[in-house]
Amino acid sequence: MKNIYSEILEAKSQKRKLLAILLDPDKIIWQAMNDLILKINQSPATHIFIGGSLVFSDKIDELILKIKEKCDLPVVLFPGNPTQISNKADGILFLSLISGRNPDYLIEHQVKAVPILKRTNLEIISTGYILIEGGNETAVSKVSQTKPISRVRFQEVLHTAQAGEMLGNKLIYLEAGSGAHLSVPSEIIELVSKNIEIPLIVGGGIKSQNEIQKAYTFGADLVVIGTAFENDNNFFNNH
Repeated sequence: MKNIYSEILEAKSQKRKLLAILLDPDKIIWQAMNDLILKINQSPATHIFIGGSLVFSDKIDELILKIKEKCDLPVVLFPGNPTQISNKADGILFLSLISGRNPDYLIEHQVKAVPILKRTNLEIISTGYILIEGGNETAVSKVSQTKPISRVRFQEVLHTAQAGEMLGNKLIYLEAGSGAHLSVPSEIIELVSKNIEIPLIVGGGIKSQNEIQKAYTFGADLVVIGTAFENDNNFFNNH
C-alpha cells in the first residue's frame, strides 16, 4: 500500500479530486455486505473511512477484513475515541477537535491512543478537525460537548484552520457533522482552501452529487460522503 498522505498530496498537486465513503460500523447490515462493497467498487470513491462519534460495534476488525477481501481502496480510521482503533486498517486520521475547547478531544483521547497506536503499523495522519454549524445538533457536537463554529463566522473558521496548519496538522477537515441539515458553506470552503497549503477535507450534510461537485469547485481536495450513501447505496447511480 502506497503512503496514503503522499497520495493525497500528489492528488492535490495534480488537482485530482478525492472522495471517501464513510462507513459507521454500527449501521452495517452484514447480510448486505457483498452488495455494499460492490456499490463502493462501482462508485468514484478513492478511500474508505471507518468510524463514527459513538461506535458500539465490536466488529471493526471484521468489517475492515471483509472490505479488504473484495476492495483495494485504502481503509482509513476516522475514530471518535481510542476504542475504535484497528490494526487491520491502513491508516488513521489522528484527529484533534480544534474548533472546540474540550481538552478530552483536543489532547486527552490522543494521549490514550498512543500506546495502542504504537502496537500497530497504521499510517498516522495528523488532522485538524473543525466543526461547522450544520442547522441541527449533530452527534459530534453532542458526544464531544463542544459547540460548532457559526456558519457566518468566516474569519474564526479560517484562523482555526490556519492555527491547525501552524501546529503541524497535515490535513484540515471541515465538518458539518453526520446527518447535518446543511453542509459546510461554499464561502468557508473557498476561504480556507485559498489560505492554507495543506489538503482540505470537507464532509457532513452532503446529500447529492451536485453538492460534492460544488465542494470540489470551491476548493475541497477530498469530500466525505456518509449518511447519503448509507441511506441509499445506489447514491452514485441515481443522481
